[in-house]
Amino acid sequence: MLAEDPTAAWAPAHRLEQDAALLGRLLMAAANHQQSAGQHPDVAADDVGAGLRLFEDMRGALDRLETQVVIEARRRGMDWRQIAQHQGLNSSQAASQRYQRLMTRLEEIRQGVR
Repeated sequence: MLAEDPTAAWAPAHRLEQDAALLGRLLMAAANHQQSAGQHPDVAADDVGAGLRLFEDMRGALDRLETQVVIEARRRGMDWRQIAQHQGLNSSQAASQRYQRLMTRLEEIRQGVR
């Protein structure tokens, strides 16, 4: 049996570091572009594409996390009014509808519709 790769545990942290560096380069390029009167920023098209994909990945991860936290809140007896207050929403109906939209979006992603 092969020993487990000791660096594997750090892979998520390394990926996060790479993602943050990419976003930093894109933000810097955008700031430089605004100051350089229309010159093209020093960022490759592949970096821009990776940045766009990163946002979609982040949205999916945040949707999954938010759904899990709402499920946990409900499991612990919180009602929709309380959840709405913590989410900065104005009504229990808004919180419930938000949860339903998240669930629908996640199911569409799971099925490959999105």
